[in-house]
Amino acid sequence: MRATRPLNRPRLWGLGALLSLCLPVAASAQMAPGAIWDWQLSGPFDLSRSVAVYDLDPDNHSATEIAVLKARGVTPVCYVSVGTVEDWRDDVAAFPAEVVGRVYGDWPDEKFLDLRRRDVLLPIMQARFARCRDMGFAAIEPDNQDVYDNDSGFDISAEDTVVYLSALADLAHGMGLMIGQKNVPDLTRALVSKMDFVITEGCFVDGWCDAVSAYAAVGKPIFAAEYTDTPVRFAAACAYGAEKGVSFILKDRDLTDALQTCP
Repeated sequence: MRATRPLNRPRLWGLGALLSLCLPVAASAQMAPGAIWDWQLSGPFDLSRSVAVYDLDPDNHSATEIAVLKARGVTPVCYVSVGTVEDWRDDVAAFPAEVVGRVYGDWPDEKFLDLRRRDVLLPIMQARFARCRDMGFAAIEPDNQDVYDNDSGFDISAEDTVVYLSALADLAHGMGLMIGQKNVPDLTRALVSKMDFVITEGCFVDGWCDAVSAYAAVGKPIFAAEYTDTPVRFAAACAYGAEKGVSFILKDRDLTDALQTCP
């Protein structure tokens, strides 16, 4: 998780073209446009809130905690980095040197992955997804999808990324898990029919929320986080979200238990 990454301005696609690529889905009450959510990847944690969705790192929680959430009717989402290797994860040794690229900006313990090497990465991600499923999670947040838009050390294209993410979607769906798009608004046209939701960071303050609006248009959630260290007008974001079916929250950069939701 690297919430401080800047995003390039997206290329906006016509909504009609987007909708022509989408298949209708039957969203649950928890995973529907406008659902209230929380996103906690660092402590302290508070899992007692009346929210529909919790997005959590599986390394921070137990299967028992996830079961308690599900018993309350909460949909638990499992954080998995699919575009970087983090040197504190238990499976770091599974990544051979040839698929590990440059350090991710200001995070020396995180390096880019060569997303073209699906032969290597998909089995690793399959094992991670299986762990999420076995812990009781219902969905995957596949982070760091923007390797193609960074100085990764690899010649990765947007098309390479779509192929990789599509394969990940197939893996997740084959396990009975939902899976989402994470940022990369310029890939919405290619991903909206394959993914079950989208998570955005700073789309309102940076002016690109409309680029992922096709998700709400076909009944899929847009979970949007804005950050307290930006000049975002959160009340305005909430008004936009109420009109467009976007679930806004205001979080600190460390994604602790601090939370502001829309009224």
